[in-house]
Amino acid sequence: MKIANCATIKIIGVPPTTTAGDLLTFFSSAVGIQAIASDFPLLRRGWLPRTTEGAITARVQFSEPDGASKALEMFRDEKAPQLGWNRLEVSICEDDIIPRASTSSNRLEDAELLLGNRLQEQTMEVIQSWNRVRVEIMPERERIDIFLENDGHKYKLEVRFDDIISSCGCKLPTEDATNSSDAILLELMYAPRIYCAVDIPKKNRNYKTERYHTCTGGLQSQCIWIRQPDFTCNSSFGKSGCLCLKLPQSSSYKQPLKSFSRQAEIGDITLLHTESIPHNSDCIELHPLLEIPSEIPVPYEILFQLNSLVHMHKLPPNAVDLDLLKTLSKLSLELGTKILQRMHRLKSTCYNPVQFVEKHSSEIARGRNSNAGRSKQRLMRCFRVLITPTKVYLQGPEAEKSNYIVQHFSKFSTDFARVSFVDEDWSKLPFNSLSTQIEHGFSSKPLKTGIHSRILSVLKNGFRIGEKKFEFLAFSASQLRGNSVWMFASNSEVTAATIREFMGQFTPIRSISKCAARMGQLFSSSTQTMNVSECHIQMLPDIEVSTGTGAKYCFSDGIGQISRSFARQVAEKCGLPHTHTPSAYQIRYGGFKGVVAVNRNSFNKLSLRGSMKKFESQNTMLNITKWSDYQPAFLNREIITLLSTLGVPDDVFDEMQNEHLMLLDKILTSRDDALKSVQRMYGKDLKIAERMLKEEYEPASEPYLFMVLKALSTYQLVDIRTKCRIFVPRARVSIGCLDELGQLEYGQVYIRVTLKNEELIDAAREEGCLRKFDGTTAVVVGKVVVTKNPCLHPGDVRVLDAIYDAELDEMGMIDCLVFPQKGKRPHPNECSGGDLDGDLYFVSWNEQLIPHETDPPMDYSGPRQRTMDHDVTLEEIQNFFVDYMANDTLGTISNAHLVHSDREPLKARSENCLELARLHSMSVDFAKTGAPAEMPQRLIPKEYPDFMERHDKPTYDSTGVLGKLYRSFVSYTGIGDAARGIACKSSYDCDLEVEGFMNYLEEAQEYYEMYHERFSNLMCYYKAKDEEEIVTGNLSNKSLYLKKDNKQYGELKDRILFAFKDLRREAEGWFKNSCDESEYSKMASAWYHVVYHPNFSGTEEKRFLSFPWVNFDVLLDIKASKRHMRKLEELREEGMRDVCDDDSS
Repeated sequence: MKIANCATIKIIGVPPTTTAGDLLTFFSSAVGIQAIASDFPLLRRGWLPRTTEGAITARVQFSEPDGASKALEMFRDEKAPQLGWNRLEVSICEDDIIPRASTSSNRLEDAELLLGNRLQEQTMEVIQSWNRVRVEIMPERERIDIFLENDGHKYKLEVRFDDIISSCGCKLPTEDATNSSDAILLELMYAPRIYCAVDIPKKNRNYKTERYHTCTGGLQSQCIWIRQPDFTCNSSFGKSGCLCLKLPQSSSYKQPLKSFSRQAEIGDITLLHTESIPHNSDCIELHPLLEIPSEIPVPYEILFQLNSLVHMHKLPPNAVDLDLLKTLSKLSLELGTKILQRMHRLKSTCYNPVQFVEKHSSEIARGRNSNAGRSKQRLMRCFRVLITPTKVYLQGPEAEKSNYIVQHFSKFSTDFARVSFVDEDWSKLPFNSLSTQIEHGFSSKPLKTGIHSRILSVLKNGFRIGEKKFEFLAFSASQLRGNSVWMFASNSEVTAATIREFMGQFTPIRSISKCAARMGQLFSSSTQTMNVSECHIQMLPDIEVSTGTGAKYCFSDGIGQISRSFARQVAEKCGLPHTHTPSAYQIRYGGFKGVVAVNRNSFNKLSLRGSMKKFESQNTMLNITKWSDYQPAFLNREIITLLSTLGVPDDVFDEMQNEHLMLLDKILTSRDDALKSVQRMYGKDLKIAERMLKEEYEPASEPYLFMVLKALSTYQLVDIRTKCRIFVPRARVSIGCLDELGQLEYGQVYIRVTLKNEELIDAAREEGCLRKFDGTTAVVVGKVVVTKNPCLHPGDVRVLDAIYDAELDEMGMIDCLVFPQKGKRPHPNECSGGDLDGDLYFVSWNEQLIPHETDPPMDYSGPRQRTMDHDVTLEEIQNFFVDYMANDTLGTISNAHLVHSDREPLKARSENCLELARLHSMSVDFAKTGAPAEMPQRLIPKEYPDFMERHDKPTYDSTGVLGKLYRSFVSYTGIGDAARGIACKSSYDCDLEVEGFMNYLEEAQEYYEMYHERFSNLMCYYKAKDEEEIVTGNLSNKSLYLKKDNKQYGELKDRILFAFKDLRREAEGWFKNSCDESEYSKMASAWYHVVYHPNFSGTEEKRFLSFPWVNFDVLLDIKASKRHMRKLEELREEGMRDVCDDDSS
């Protein structure tokens, strides 16, 4: 991290016998300003750091930044003091040894820390306090460090500026009540990160006798800081929403307060001290969770919302009193929920909730009943619980695609909770916050922190929300990677144990990791179609091969078949148009999982294989998780790195990036280019925009169209900059399938793709690699490059021959990549260890991307699974979950590979990268094998390339292909200038007026108000600033935790899009129930009018443009009809002119 006013210098040329203590004494004397710390940053234990020329390097930190500046100036002079016989080379270091405030006014000694909650603007409840607290306010690091002692232990609290809602200078009463002390009141969105000082065992200390590290002023040098949960006996941090720093009597808050961006002065504060109530329960105590008196019946949904409002600082805890509960108990569940959702939209804390409820209850009651259009689709309302090291947050319920288990037990849907274990700011918990290594040696064990114990306690003992006690149920493989589980509140009818019994028979599985994964199999989001009895199932043999080395491969791993007629029935259940039957479905069926591809010759509904069967189950519901379809392909950093390693020139990627940028440049100015972008890069996700463009709407002439296109182009620009996500025209992402006919040889594939734009022209002319054009699809013929994400080993990239085969073509497989069943090894396995149970493969026939050389694929056989000599217990599964969190190094390995492949001449072929690729494979398989991958310290990067934008770490300018692409993007000004220079002409389209629409305006306005309410709730819940963020799922102002975790953000985007889709379905229901079908055009016209017409759109309240386009097909049919009539009129007038011309002649 580059720190302004840094107080640390880097020294080159230190004599080998010099100690850290010698450096401290030398520089304090030479510079005249006290040096407070010095060290030799060891790469390995006992190894002195050296430059490439062999000179020893060290660091020295001064008490003030002036010391570093003075040292830099002094040692530029040839007459500067020498250390021994050595002349020292001095430069400013990017980072301090010990984080410290750069100015003395931001260092507070002997302060007092008060923890509690703000009950009113001028009143604070104090739950706990500490004296003799040291505070370092560091705006240059955007954080505050607070040091205190509690029960003989030293603690550090880390408060990040991004977590501060407001900062206020105030006055607190002193003990004699005659004077007041200055204080700074900080209201926090998230709790501070808590660290505890742990002494390093003497036998493991690297810093003996001040040899390698020393510091002064009581700063700890023989301890390390490890993460801890709330250490107070009454969970003070969990219960508190703000902290107050009471300054020493002689200090003023004026100067320190300037460090904060959101600041105010609020005068005197009244303090109310409260006593803690001892906890007595059979499960873990989570705070802040409200305890409601049993004499007042409060529905669980209302209690959940009240907790959520307290957690999000919309309600102070004391406001949830008897008066509020009695007021809410008089309302219906629906009305009470709507009012509390409105409270969520407040910009500040509501200190008088009873008044708020009474005001809004009468207002909402006068509105139209919105349940008339409630979607009948199979979805679930998911209650989310986020558990941090100190707190708990309740979120939801939010609409999600259902899974089979929740759907089957839908009667008890409120008894399910998706529980995630996250850091204080909701980011992923670093693995070393659960377990850290403080000892070294063969027999040494990592130290498990209190956070490890807290998570394990939640899993084993559960927790309560009101009367419901939630118990551990299960987790899927994706949930494990996301550190979340399903929990269930058992009742008299159903328990967590009976649900697991319903799912299947897991006792024969003796591997803990595999048993846990199988339990979560039926929790995958899916569409439930129909029951398939056993008599309609055919079992097929797997196609396997054994090599001379003893390796065994399964070519049919995870793939089965589905009959053509049954595939059509399944498509209907999935809501697909009758003209489209996918060629392959990914399924969950009882204990089976994998893919079934359409076989036109099969008479059995399903033909499954042994490799698809994971456990015994009596469930017969066929669940569909995804299906084959057109999917555009994009490059990313990993694929670019491997292709560059294999010899693809850098300018190929630069040219493709420029083409992508140029296309985005024109998306707001050219209808043809906008249509091309929508069809090629988004598939069916933007059918409204596609239809509007086809109806000759110009991008900058229609506000809704302009809004969507601008948001999508902006998001793609961010993706190009942060991920190198570059569109590849002649490529697809396709689901892998098997050549059941045995026509393909090893090294061959078959793929027929759905075509877009100019591909249709190329195929019709049989130009390029496209053959056998049938009007919408064509077969790819020629060399193709195939890989699968994630890919880190050069051998993950395969160059294969795509061929045309008449018999395979008759099978009708479209948008699937068909692999052979012959050869020494399956091609899917060669690509990052993939299989055919639903893996997606990148395939391109772009000649420039096909490398002329390839490397042998890596061996992905991996370690043997750990098996038990007894039935796997629930406790062992819970322990495995926490152990996975403590050993999940996947992200660390991926980032390290990216850095090493960028810096080293051999790129991804370097020894370090090959070792990281092996570790990555092991880490990926950790969820299945139970064997973690240990990341060597020597492979952790010390510097990061500029394109990774790691502003918290030392960086360097990358000279590799990714660095070139990054700087090429930064220097490209076209798209930015274009976006800033274009504004949509907000126009009302008279073509969308239909005679008689005025009769429906009042009703349309009522429906719009309902839509506005729902849409505003979505914006508040997902923290969206503008409408387009919900419509496209792309948040412009992402929280810090989302910026750090692409996978988590991708999942959130899917949830946003699904929630918006659910709202659209609901609004479609309102529309269809509002009038007869013969009146649809008038009603649709009225919906358009109340949003777009100046009489309505001119109001202060922002209008949501997406409302009328819920019925885009009706509106655009009106538009097409008007356009058609105009053309007929033009032709008639032209014909009349021709007749007149003939008469005159």
